Amino acid sequence: MDSLSQFALGSAIGIVVMRRRTAPWKAALIGGLAATLPDLDAFYNHGDPISNMTLHRANSHALFWLTIASPVVALIAAFAAREMQNFWRWWLAVWLALFTHPLLDWFTVYGTQLLRPFTDFPYAIGSMFIIDPLYTLPLLIGIIVALIWRNDTGWRWAAGGLVVSTLYLGWSVAAQAYVQGVAEAALRADGRKVERLLVTPTALNTMLWRVVAITPDGYLEGFHSVFDRDSKMTFDPFPRGEALYEAMKGNAYVDRIAWFTDGFFKMGERDGRVIVTDLRMGQEPYYTFNFMVGQRQSPTIGAIHPTHFAERHNLREGLSWVWRRALGETVPPPR
Repeated sequence: MDSLSQFALGSAIGIVVMRRRTAPWKAALIGGLAATLPDLDAFYNHGDPISNMTLHRANSHALFWLTIASPVVALIAAFAAREMQNFWRWWLAVWLALFTHPLLDWFTVYGTQLLRPFTDFPYAIGSMFIIDPLYTLPLLIGIIVALIWRNDTGWRWAAGGLVVSTLYLGWSVAAQAYVQGVAEAALRADGRKVERLLVTPTALNTMLWRVVAITPDGYLEGFHSVFDRDSKMTFDPFPRGEALYEAMKGNAYVDRIAWFTDGFFKMGERDGRVIVTDLRMGQEPYYTFNFMVGQRQSPTIGAIHPTHFAERHNLREGLSWVWRRALGETVPPPR
C-alpha cells in the first residue's frame, strides 16, 4: 500500500498499544515511522529495473527478519521517547507496526515475499488497489481524534479506526471472490478455455473490478462492478506475443518477470525493441511496468540491459470512467 496508509496504520497501532503509557503524539509518530521502515528498500539499487521491481518487498518485508529487527527498533524508540521503562510495550507496538506493513502489502497484487528466508514466493491476494481512501480515512480520523482528545475517548476512536479499516480489507476479499465467481461463470458461458484468472480492483476503490484471463492464444480483459444489474461480462481479446516469448525464453530478465507475475505478462515489439509488460498493474493499453529487454537483429533478437518505462492514460478521463463504470453505467474503457 501507499506510504500514507502504512504510516497511518503504524500510528494507529502505536496509539492503541501504548494507550496512557506515553503521549499520543509520541505513539503516533514512532508507530508511523516504524511502519514505513520496510519501504526504505525502494532506495536501494540492485543494478537493473527488473531486479529493483522483483526485490522490492523482499527481505525488508519478510516477517521473520522484521521480527528479528523489532527489539533493536524498539530500543531506539524507547530511548528516543526517553521511556526505557516502557521498553516491553514499545517492543510490542514496534513489532506490530513492522509486522502489519507486509501483511497490508499482501492485499495488493504486487507480490510480497513474506516468508523469506524460507521461500522467495511473492504472495499477493490482489483485493486492494495500492491507494484506497476508504481504507486510509478511518485510520486518519481515529488518529486525529486521539491526538485532539488525549483520553480514553480518543483511544477508542483510534481503535475504532483500526477495526473499520480491517473490516474494509475483509470486504475487499469478499467482493473479489464474488467478482471471480461472476467472471468464471461468464467465461464458461462463452466457452472460453482459461489457463489463469486474475481479479483486481481498479484505481482507488473496491467497487469496480478488472478481470484478466490468460488463454492459449492470448489474454482477455473485462470489467465488472458490484453494482452491475446482471452477471454478464464483456471481454476484449489481446495478443500476448507468444512467439516473442519463445524467442526470449531463457533470458534471465524475461524469466524473472514471468515468475514474479505468475504468468500474467505479455511480450511486444516497438521500433525493433522487445518489451515485456506486467499485466497485473494497469489496464489496456496503459501499464505501470514495461521493460525493454531485447533488440531486433533480424532474424534474431539480442538481449539488452533492461530499461523501464510506464504508460498512463489521462488522469481525469480515467477517473471519470472508473467512477461511472463503478456505479454500474455501461461505458467502454478508455483505450
